[in-house]
Amino acid sequence: MKDLIIVESPTKARTIKNFLGNDYEVIASKGHIRDLPKHSFGIKIEEQSFVPEYEIDKSHKAITSDLKKLAKNAKKIYIATDEDREGEAIGFHIAIAIGKDPLKLPRIVFHEITKKAIVDSLKNPRYLDMDKVNAQQARRLLDRIVGYRLSPLIASKIQRGLSAGRVQSSALKIVVDREKEILEFKPITYYVLEVLFSKDLEAELVEFNGEKIQKLSLQEEKEALAIKEVLKKSQFVIKEIENKKRKVASPPPFMTSTLQQSASSFLGFSPSRTMQNAQKLYEGVMTHKGSMGVITYMRTDSLNIAKEAQEEARAMIAKTYGKEYVPSKPKVYTTKSKNAQEAHEAIRPTLMDFTPQIAAQYLKGDELKLYTLIYNRFLSSQMNDAEFELQNIFIQGSQSLLKLGGRKLLFDGFYRVLGEEDKDKLLPSFKEGETLKLQKCEVVTKQTEPPSRFSEASLIKTLESLGIGRPSTYAPTISLLTSREYITIEKKQIKPQEIAFKVIDLLQGHFEEIVDSQFTANLEEKLDEIAESKQDWQKLLWQFYEPFIQKITEGKNTIKSQKVTIPTGEFCPLCGEELVKRNGKFGEFIGCSGYPKCKYIKKEETIQEDFGNCEKCGKPMVKKHSRNGKFLACSGYPECKNTQSLVQNKKTNIILEGVKCPKDGGDIVERKGRRGKFYGCGNYPKCDFVSTHPPQKASSHKGD
Repeated sequence: MKDLIIVESPTKARTIKNFLGNDYEVIASKGHIRDLPKHSFGIKIEEQSFVPEYEIDKSHKAITSDLKKLAKNAKKIYIATDEDREGEAIGFHIAIAIGKDPLKLPRIVFHEITKKAIVDSLKNPRYLDMDKVNAQQARRLLDRIVGYRLSPLIASKIQRGLSAGRVQSSALKIVVDREKEILEFKPITYYVLEVLFSKDLEAELVEFNGEKIQKLSLQEEKEALAIKEVLKKSQFVIKEIENKKRKVASPPPFMTSTLQQSASSFLGFSPSRTMQNAQKLYEGVMTHKGSMGVITYMRTDSLNIAKEAQEEARAMIAKTYGKEYVPSKPKVYTTKSKNAQEAHEAIRPTLMDFTPQIAAQYLKGDELKLYTLIYNRFLSSQMNDAEFELQNIFIQGSQSLLKLGGRKLLFDGFYRVLGEEDKDKLLPSFKEGETLKLQKCEVVTKQTEPPSRFSEASLIKTLESLGIGRPSTYAPTISLLTSREYITIEKKQIKPQEIAFKVIDLLQGHFEEIVDSQFTANLEEKLDEIAESKQDWQKLLWQFYEPFIQKITEGKNTIKSQKVTIPTGEFCPLCGEELVKRNGKFGEFIGCSGYPKCKYIKKEETIQEDFGNCEKCGKPMVKKHSRNGKFLACSGYPECKNTQSLVQNKKTNIILEGVKCPKDGGDIVERKGRRGKFYGCGNYPKCDFVSTHPPQKASSHKGD
């Protein structure tokens, strides 16, 4: 009999199996094997208690059967899912699915998938933490309640297919609010003086007539031009030389949010692309020491570093760059995130001798790029700070004070690894009292700029700073907003669509707490309290559910419909109101704007494409919608019930320029039928001329 270790990922299972050999059976659950049902609410609510109706998904029934068989014959069973709340909950569901008591199954955790970490975890097992499980259950049920109760209401009031979510809607509001700022922005015109002294030294005007000059100080062109004339007539002398030394601190190692931000900025990766590749690096890749995980767990909001890892990094720095790059004490960083506790360590490489240069022999493409980014960031976090010498030279004119600024890199420190643009901006040697010659002075017109749209990186940074979501939610949130077509990403900028404004306006007017970042952040803190055994998860759910459902009930009657409609310029034949395009269950259709008083729906869609005429009665074919998708039907329905597949037909009737019908002089049209291409009169069915060859083109000459 063997010991059984159950993990989530097949790659993770293979890596661990390689470490432990034949004494252990390692199998993957392939994620959640029990969850709320996909197509129903799945929560029983009775007397202020919530009972989730979990079920095993069809796609996981086979693996569940295998797990049961292996568990029945195993000497000992270990749950080895990821160490965050999600992993704890997956472990709980695995135990239930295989018929074991979740409180009695040994649970092992490790922050990195290396042989030492796995062996150490087997020596120190614990049991499932039900507080963490309940925190994840509370989050799952909260999201299900919002999704299943609020989404249908929004869809009924605005447009089918729309959804709302606790984190999703808060994030969308941030994007929409920024877009509103941009749309409402009114630029301010101001003027700056570009001053150039000899030797191409660009100076900044800081005072005039004893008053400080700031960015928006000069809003009148006359004033700027007057200062320009004074400067042109002035004599300039160096009044003061200021020298300062300044250190630039090394950056902390990555956590989930900063990894996603840096991968977006430096590699152009989307958050989901970053996490997919990080998952592979964590679960196991081939290295010079065999297959293993080469980074620590990638869903974390902690900046803690294991002492052993710090010592390895310091040794690598001394060996590669010299002892002067190694700080006297190991560097320790603290996170600014509230309640950072999802994991024990920051994201770092597990093998310091698996350098990017060696990794290039084993990793390719995105994996190598991301690994290099993680490795260099961690190594630089343990290096000495960079040091600069800053120099400010103040230049006195008759009525003005200007400043030249420059810096010199004295010690590159962590920049030795990360690199740094514009390391030096050296100024020539000057002495106080020395005169300078004005080379150029111009007045430049400028305008204030609106705030920029969010990038994926800056949105994640904002979500993190506001306490919205957790490391595991950033990438899925942006992916969901994109897939729901609430936002588009153009040139790395997030642009909300028109429908996003409607949804946020409705939510802000009737469900303010759903889009309130402070409310969402406070809810996250309460979920953290559940994980710490400081809050009852059932009580938290009821405190949210009771007022929320009351608003849903009221909203069904009080919220006015805001259906997205597009005017067509046509009018209803029944009541005279304008016809509009709408989205319905089976796609786009044209109906009366007076609905529900008038329920007229135009049976045929007005289409610019020519799909030809019906082969049975000669009337035009039109595109229609059904449960099975789009198809072509005769516009003479119900008298003629001829239909065709849209893919099969896709007719494009081409009018042959200058070719006329020999019968009635109508245009000759090239068509496609069952037997191939043919030519017919455009006045069909009035004229039944048909030919397999086009008639001769009419002569452009009236006669000779």
